[in-house]
Amino acid sequence: MDKALLTATLTVAQQIAEVAKALQQQRTGHAPSAVTVVVSEDTLVVTLHEALTPAEKALAQSVAGAAQVQEFHRQLFSSSSGSMREEIKRITGREVREAAAEVETATGTVVHAFTTGAMVQVYLLAAKPPADKAPDTSSHNVIVP
Repeated sequence: MDKALLTATLTVAQQIAEVAKALQQQRTGHAPSAVTVVVSEDTLVVTLHEALTPAEKALAQSVAGAAQVQEFHRQLFSSSSGSMREEIKRITGREVREAAAEVETATGTVVHAFTTGAMVQVYLLAAKPPADKAPDTSSHNVIVP
């Protein structure tokens, strides 16, 4: 399928997820297992699941190693977030005013929270309960494996 046609059929969240996955692969040589994007009025949260390399996971087993991995990803985000900001503007038509990143070394999840000055709290939830007991939370997010 033509790339322009494919892009036209993807939602904003899907486009951002695809870009985030590609940029993570480009920056680290390791693609996340999935990308979750949640978009609301002025906030965009991108979660890269299992984004750490095997070496980073091994290093993160100690407290000092985990701190090194977190600092590395903060620096990587700081030095390379310009590309993601440009892509977000291209896709949404809106500038990114602020950006932050945090790595959860136990699970290898990287969370990039973009806000317009508001405080954003991101909570990573445990596995879903059985379908008959779980509320539908999928209305504003997309996961790209």
